[in-house]
Amino acid sequence: MSARVCTGLCALGIAAALAVTARAAPDPDVAWLFNETGGDSVPDEIGAVHGVVNGTEDWVPGLDGNALKFDGETIIEFPDSNLINTVGPFQKRTILATFSVDDADSDAEKQTIFDEGGRTRGLVLYVFDGEVWIGGWNRAEYNWNGEWISAPIKSNTWYQVGLVIRDASGAVEADKFEMWLNGVLVEKRDGGQLHAHGDDTGIGAVNQNTVFHDEAGSGDNIDYFTGLIDEVQLWNASLSPSDIESVAKGFLAVDVQNKLVTRWGSIKAGHIGR
Repeated sequence: MSARVCTGLCALGIAAALAVTARAAPDPDVAWLFNETGGDSVPDEIGAVHGVVNGTEDWVPGLDGNALKFDGETIIEFPDSNLINTVGPFQKRTILATFSVDDADSDAEKQTIFDEGGRTRGLVLYVFDGEVWIGGWNRAEYNWNGEWISAPIKSNTWYQVGLVIRDASGAVEADKFEMWLNGVLVEKRDGGQLHAHGDDTGIGAVNQNTVFHDEAGSGDNIDYFTGLIDEVQLWNASLSPSDIESVAKGFLAVDVQNKLVTRWGSIKAGHIGR
């Protein structure tokens, strides 16, 4: 094979590989993008699960468009929805949240990014004592007592944390509950499906009970987050590893330190065009 032919085929192969890597993930069922410039409404761009800000409404520049700044006394409250909690069981679930916390090392209380459900069944994402955590449990029906997974993070740094229930059933099985951070798998644990759950859904604080890794979490409007939340998306599907990686690379800035919001997709397109 001539060098010219090889070069052409190799270039096509590289372009194809980049195109596969850069392909869009499936649309979420719920997407709160926090791109408002004022007011107390937090619209769902996909599934009509709209929220209301209870507290200070401080819309500021984020990674992509705007973000909501949480002052430690603000919560977004959401109504019941068959996309999140009122039907079931949910055998598949993916939640991806992009955030920057002011004080990652604080151990005064948990800093809740997202919570749904309550003490019997639910999911939660939060920051505590230098780590970001995810948790899931279903303590009725088939008795999944719960799993909590964490990874170290820093203050004033953008992260995208992910929670996945992967093709679960009505039994506790290995490797059904996953934590992801910036598109990288952190760990898999035992898990199962999530049955319908009535306690309310919130962002920025616990909205009517949850369960943290130390069994705390009983109460309403507790364990507030302080920092920025730019985007929270929810799928009633178990996103593939490549899709989770694609969402993370497509959203997170390449150079956050210098506030350059350059997307991986633009960089790849530039290389392909050279």
